[in-house]
Amino acid sequence: MLEPVQTVKLYQRPPSPQTFAPGEVIFTEGEPGELMYGIISGEVEMCLNGKVVETIREGDIFGQGALVHQDHKRASTAIAKIDCQLAFLNRVHFLFAVQQTPMFALEVMRSYSDRFRRLKYLSARARSGA
Repeated sequence: MLEPVQTVKLYQRPPSPQTFAPGEVIFTEGEPGELMYGIISGEVEMCLNGKVVETIREGDIFGQGALVHQDHKRASTAIAKIDCQLAFLNRVHFLFAVQQTPMFALEVMRSYSDRFRRLKYLSARARSGA
């Protein structure tokens, strides 16, 4: 079974990944999103209201929310923490990958679930003062 980033890499068009330097903005909260990404190498900081809420790493996928929501808006800002090489899919290729590769769809859902679980854990810790 391919990891989600490998599926993204396989279905991207054109077949060359995008590169981002440290501090370079990949996308900004509130803007329309046309691509989702998979981290081939590097680290990306996900920010809400100007604050880093999570750092994601090689093998992680992100940005798919804008492809599945009606308004296609970005819910966060993504910034390269270190040099990054990112595979990417537009909405048409994302939907094709979901239809042709059911395990990719499950891995995308697992990615959402894992990140949501981490967020709930951190939120509960913050409320308890731990």
